[in-house]
Amino acid sequence: MIKLYADENFPLAIVRQLRQIQYDVLTSYEAGQANQGIPDDEVLAFATQQERVLLTLNRDDFIALHQTGISHSGIIICKDDRDYLGQTQILQSCLSENPDFANRLIRIKKNNQPKSSNQVFIFQEYKR
Repeated sequence: MIKLYADENFPLAIVRQLRQIQYDVLTSYEAGQANQGIPDDEVLAFATQQERVLLTLNRDDFIALHQTGISHSGIIICKDDRDYLGQTQILQSCLSENPDFANRLIRIKKNNQPKSSNQVFIFQEYKR
């Protein structure tokens, strides 16, 4: 099963829900990496050393890092949205459909539904 690393800004509610469905999620707090102002490239390096896919809300910085061509174990960027259950469900779908995240960046976002005012979470891969 894919191992995950949640950076310090990632919602603990999603971490708890992922753990309830048996995902191995290490948080920055548990790893002793929180509240230290660690640069994003070092956060990504740590996740990669631990062979974990990084979970973050930090879209701009991690997209930029990914586009530099740096090698990593995977990055999943979630939306800063309080629909934690919706994000957990799309994360579970994404994780189950993609067995290998090496050097991949996936973004979870909301998408308008045709002829409806409802939005649903989707995932989209960003190419380098």
